[in-house]
Amino acid sequence: MYLNTSLSEQTTFFQKLRSFDFILLFCVLVLGILSSLAMYSTDGGELLYHSKSHMIRFAIFFIMMIVISFINIKTWHAIGYIFYFLVLGLLIWASLFGITAQGSQRWINLYFLNLQPSELMKIAIIICFAKYYHRVQIANVNKAKNIIIPIMILFIPIALVISQPDLGTSILIGLSGIIVLWLAGVNVKYFFYSALAFIISAPFVISILKPYQKMRILTFFDPDKDPLGAGYQIIQSKIAVGSGGITGKGFLKGTQGYLEFLPEKHTDFIFTLYSEEFGFLGSLLLLLIYVILIFRILRIGSLSRSFFGKFFCFGFGSAIFVYIAVNMSMVLGLLPIVGSPLPIMSYGGSSMLATMIGLGIVMSSRIYNKQQIA
Repeated sequence: MYLNTSLSEQTTFFQKLRSFDFILLFCVLVLGILSSLAMYSTDGGELLYHSKSHMIRFAIFFIMMIVISFINIKTWHAIGYIFYFLVLGLLIWASLFGITAQGSQRWINLYFLNLQPSELMKIAIIICFAKYYHRVQIANVNKAKNIIIPIMILFIPIALVISQPDLGTSILIGLSGIIVLWLAGVNVKYFFYSALAFIISAPFVISILKPYQKMRILTFFDPDKDPLGAGYQIIQSKIAVGSGGITGKGFLKGTQGYLEFLPEKHTDFIFTLYSEEFGFLGSLLLLLIYVILIFRILRIGSLSRSFFGKFFCFGFGSAIFVYIAVNMSMVLGLLPIVGSPLPIMSYGGSSMLATMIGLGIVMSSRIYNKQQIA
């Protein structure tokens, strides 16, 4: 049952348009411009494959985000479980019949896009948990069924993603779910027990990792052990970031990127190329835009009258912070390389698609923030 159901009928299109958070939209547009410049640089100052496809995808997904914004927040609440099981089905399909690349079977060929369902699961798990805990009273949050059911909902996609194999994305999906569990009021002791169980099972987890995944962990502790092999990527990344200095070497003047010393510079290591060209000040500007973006998401959540809207906005905003922190820590050598894209900045249609869907739902929560969901 939904309260204030006549709200969407009484509100005109232009009234909804005026309800947009234009600061959030501005931040997304700036990130799109900066990411397009970075992709243009990865293609050596020419409009080639990466830069063209990235710009086209951003334009399409930005329009899609606007369209999603006009979908009533109660609709997203209604289809929360459906969306989760749809993405779960895509995950199973990718694991069985998906495209294999670089030893991983995690993509579905849609002709116009190689869809990676594990990226969509980052959003699906937040929507699903937001719907689940929407009606759970705080006094009942720590009951056995309200702990076991969400853990099962979270465990199934994590297991599927690990089997692809994609350890980094599985960790991020787990963190996305854990964030909502914490926001819902799950007792801290359960997180402690989970951490203890993980530590105890660490030897088993390490034993099932692929050789390259084990090497990434060992390289994290000592990159100089294999400077021309496993440690090459992180060493070159540190050199590029450090060589940027205060103001950077200038647009299209980054030597590490231009001379192809940076592997994966268009995806997970896009921040490295950006830092080399725009330096410490440019990096601060990028961080400031992300901070404003996250703040606006959290503010929209605080204004929402529905617990579903609050849970989703707080969960999504916190997840964006985690993705940014993991990516930047990874390229600076503070975390092992786990394959975590930088939201909107990194090349990759699935990651951008998931981020724009999330931002669209956040904006929907802003437009329909007076609507209560019973």
